[in-house]
Amino acid sequence: MAQTELDNESFWIRNSQQGDHEAFELLVAAHQRMIHAVTYRMTGSLADAEDLAQETFIQAYRQLPSFRGDSKFSSWLYKIAVNLALNWQKSRARRQQLLDNWASMQETAPTVADPRSHKIQEALLKLNPKQRAAVVLTIYEGLNHAETARVLRCSETTVSWRLFSARAKLKKILSEISHD
Repeated sequence: MAQTELDNESFWIRNSQQGDHEAFELLVAAHQRMIHAVTYRMTGSLADAEDLAQETFIQAYRQLPSFRGDSKFSSWLYKIAVNLALNWQKSRARRQQLLDNWASMQETAPTVADPRSHKIQEALLKLNPKQRAAVVLTIYEGLNHAETARVLRCSETTVSWRLFSARAKLKKILSEISHD
């Protein structure tokens, strides 16, 4: 970064710490591509990367008063992003393990379910875990979008988008299953 840019960044940081939202927006704009790149590389998923990048800037905003400038601002943001991504991966692994355990219990449980129910469950398991969670919580558990967003720790817009995408995928998967 050129000296002028560093001076601007220091100015934006000081102003952001004093509550200037526009200055923080300039910091986000200056580092958004960098943070999105690292979260994408950590997750391999554009949707997850976007969620983690957004969460990185939310955390940075909350923790901004504690930024002392001992390191570069970009290094501080990297630390937040990488920690969030590592926590996300641990959480994802735990959720996947629970889901696998649940699925194996469902497979071994004696049921007299109708074939449609089995096809729907089969289709649900083909969704990515975040979409599946949104469907299960809203459709099967009856939570509204706000409650689902709180449970999944994402925005209501994200829940809506996951449901929209999941419905399209389910429709396609179920049509393929019914043709088999």
